Amino acid sequence: MTSEGLSRREFLEQTTAAALSVAALAEQVIAQTSSASATGLPTRVLGRTGQRVSILCLGGWHIGAIKDENEAIRIMHAAIDEGLTFFDNCWDYHNGRAEEVMGKALAMDGKRKQVFLMTKNCERDYAGSMKNLEDSLRRLRTDYLDLWQFHEIVYDNDPDWVFERGGIKAAIEARKQGKVRYIGFTGHKDPLIHRKMLAKPFDWDAAQMPINVMDAHYRSFQNEVVPECLKKNVGVIGMKGLGGGGTQGRLVAAAGLTPQECYRYCLSLPIASQVVGMISMEQLKQNIAIAREFRPMSRQEREALLARVKEEAGDGRHELFKSTKLFDGPHHRRQHGFDVG
Repeated sequence: MTSEGLSRREFLEQTTAAALSVAALAEQVIAQTSSASATGLPTRVLGRTGQRVSILCLGGWHIGAIKDENEAIRIMHAAIDEGLTFFDNCWDYHNGRAEEVMGKALAMDGKRKQVFLMTKNCERDYAGSMKNLEDSLRRLRTDYLDLWQFHEIVYDNDPDWVFERGGIKAAIEARKQGKVRYIGFTGHKDPLIHRKMLAKPFDWDAAQMPINVMDAHYRSFQNEVVPECLKKNVGVIGMKGLGGGGTQGRLVAAAGLTPQECYRYCLSLPIASQVVGMISMEQLKQNIAIAREFRPMSRQEREALLARVKEEAGDGRHELFKSTKLFDGPHHRRQHGFDVG
C-alpha cells in the first residue's frame, strides 16, 4: 500500500489515467489550430481566456533593438498585415524604448485594435507594479493591455514576493479597472519556480517559458510545467525557441539546427504561441513562411530530433538562461541584491 492507502496497482492506474488526460489535453491544444486562410497566420486558443492568438508572437525586445525607428514600425505594420497579431513587450526592454516604438506603431491607422497586446511588469510590490502599469500604458499609447505578465520570475522567492508585497493585488485591481484583461507570468530559469507560481492561490491566464528542442533534456519546462498548465487551463507561451543569443540563436549557430526545425518542434507542442525575435523584414518573411507551412511533427519525428540533440542538451550549454545568470535582467538582479556587472 502507498502512504495514501492505495495499492501499487491502483496507484499505477491513477498515474496512467492522469498521464492520458494530459496527453488528451495536449492533443486538444494542437487540434484547435486554425487554418491561416482567414487570419493570415494559424491561431490557437490562449488557455482559459478563450482568445485566439497567432501561433507566432512578435518579440518586443528585438523590435526595441532596431536602430531605425521607422524600420521597426514598418516591420510591425507588415507583421499585422500578414496576420502576426500577437505582440510582446516589457516595461524594461531597452529602458522603455521598445514600448515607446511599439506604441507609435500601434497608434497609427487603428493598428492597436488589430493586435493582442502583451507587456510585462518588472516589480513585485503594489506601488511599483502600479507605476509600471501606468508607464507601459503611456508608452504603448493605449488605455488597456490584453495581457499583463509578471516578468522574470527566476529567483526562488519571486513567487512569494509577488503575493506578499502586493504585486498580485495591483494586477487584480488593474483588471477590475479595465486596464488589464488577463494576467500571467514569465520566467526562464527553473521549472520548479514556475510550478511554485502555478501553485499560488490565483487562476493564472497565461505562463511564458522556454520552449525549444534542448529543453526536453535539461530542467525541462515542456515536461514539468506544460502539463500543469494544461491541467489548470493556463495558456502556454513559448520563448527562446532558438536557444537565445540573438535572432540566429545558439541552436542554429552552435548546435547545427535550422530555424525551421526549431520552430516546427516548438509549435508541435501544446503551446498557444511562440515568441519570435526579428530585427529585419527578411526574418519576418522567413518566420511568416514557417508558420503558414506548419504541420505538426509526428511522434517519430519528435523523437528523432530529440535523440539528435540529447548528448549536447543535458548539461545546459545551449540554454545559458537556465544554467547561468547571463540572461537575468539588470533590474531583477538589483531587486535581489546581485551584482549587475
